[in-house]
Amino acid sequence: MKSVLTICGIAAVSLLLPACATVTRGTKENFVIESMPSDVDVALSTGQTCKTPCKMKLKRKDGFTATFTKAGYQPLEAKVKSKISGGGAAAGAGNLLIGGIIGGVVDGSSGALNDLKPNPLKVELVAVDGAAAPAADAAAAPATGE
Repeated sequence: MKSVLTICGIAAVSLLLPACATVTRGTKENFVIESMPSDVDVALSTGQTCKTPCKMKLKRKDGFTATFTKAGYQPLEAKVKSKISGGGAAAGAGNLLIGGIIGGVVDGSSGALNDLKPNPLKVELVAVDGAAAPAADAAAAPATGE
């Protein structure tokens, strides 16, 4: 009985080994959110929140919507998509050549082949009065003397 359990355990682990991208890239990535102005509240459709600028570890598998709010500025929504990346495509090809179909299925279903785009996510809020957020350096262009 013990040897049957050992064999089943080894078989189960060996089925997971071909999933190269899941091991090498992981199912999450560091995601950066920046805004102009800074100190903006951000709420993701996945439930996470932060104040800009911020960095989060997010799952690669699914895209999401980020909602930006700050007093005196119009709210803004930005969509982030989950797309197959160059590194993910290479890992997927390696799976099919070396690891087989099981590794490709594991990587494809875990999101390890994907990247979140755009990353970093950069947005510029518009003030309620319609003016864009002021630039950090608001020096005016020199006068023409006319």
